[in-house]
Amino acid sequence: MAGRPVAVVIAAGPGVSGSLARRFAREGYDLALVGRESEVLQALADELEARGATVRYAVADVTDAPALTAAVTGMADELGRVDWLHFNPSAFRQKTPVDLTAEELLTDVGLGVGALLTALHAVRPYLRGGARVTATGSMAADKPWNEAASLGVQKAGLRNLVHSIDATLEPDGVRAVSLTVRGTLGTDGPFTPDRVADAIWDAGHQDESDWHTEVPYTG
Repeated sequence: MAGRPVAVVIAAGPGVSGSLARRFAREGYDLALVGRESEVLQALADELEARGATVRYAVADVTDAPALTAAVTGMADELGRVDWLHFNPSAFRQKTPVDLTAEELLTDVGLGVGALLTALHAVRPYLRGGARVTATGSMAADKPWNEAASLGVQKAGLRNLVHSIDATLEPDGVRAVSLTVRGTLGTDGPFTPDRVADAIWDAGHQDESDWHTEVPYTG
């Protein structure tokens, strides 16, 4: 397909997802952004357009499958292609297992894991060989904090799902990888949003002959 490559970023905002969107723009990508706050999306879109990218954005609740599907499909149709899908959302609910209800757990997993399937189904018709699916993972998958029990379940499930996505799409030349962030995001040091975004970019550019569906980032 002709034209600039297109990246779809789910749960775009001021943190890692915003840094990754800026990296995409620097690398010559156009962007399709999905988020919950129109003001945040507009500010990010303005910044990216100033860097030369064509940007479309949509406000949607990613747990609302019809709304997310419509948002992603509409932007993909308009931009004409999808070369990279990045999935960023997770739910932080400070509850231990004895306080967390099954309904709350399923709600959080729907956001932090299930919404990836909705986004993937929406972009699947546009993906061609060389496309990438990436996700922001966390050390919570391996070392969950009991005070936020649902987060560890989300991140473990997300990593597992990415393994299956890669195995399914690899025959078509589409690869998937999750970046396990083994540290706490901050405004300086090795775990700034910009540094993590660069690590996600690098994970998506692994040598395909030695592809890993999970890449740890230790800073």
